Amino acid sequence: MSNAFSDRSGSRGGRAGRAFLWVAILLSVALLSFVVAVAVRTNPLASDYTTNGISKYKFLEYCKEQLEEADTLSVSLQGQSVPLKTLIEQSSPLAAGESLHVSLAADSLEWVAAAQPNPEGGWLAGAPVLIAIHGKNASVRPVGSAGLQCLYSKKDKKTTVQIVPPTQ
Repeated sequence: MSNAFSDRSGSRGGRAGRAFLWVAILLSVALLSFVVAVAVRTNPLASDYTTNGISKYKFLEYCKEQLEEADTLSVSLQGQSVPLKTLIEQSSPLAAGESLHVSLAADSLEWVAAAQPNPEGGWLAGAPVLIAIHGKNASVRPVGSAGLQCLYSKKDKKTTVQIVPPTQ
């Protein structure tokens, strides 16, 4: 009495199927290795941590975090640093429940491309920003646009963000 599992009459076909399976696995691994190698080499966030002090990704994140604290940002005017909130309130004071918001006007690709190594060690980035006043009932009152300068000093281990008026 023989069963279907012990029948060896089709073993030649089984060996060919197994060989094909191994070839398919090896080709898949080779393709995956190639894709990973290309992706790592063309990564726009790749950076030299030892030369610049922090990674490009962390630098960009620190800059964005400081943008979220719009009340503490300053504007560079004729060599002087003036608080952004003070400058905005000179033309129209913030009412109760209103807050100042600064957001990047650049998309992610532009923002990543804007970050460049600082020759003195660290990072530099510049991008356009939008300034608005957010009020009650989710109202948004645009104030205008300006430039952003973000700097990471490797020596000081500090990220600074400053708003610069648009050139006219």
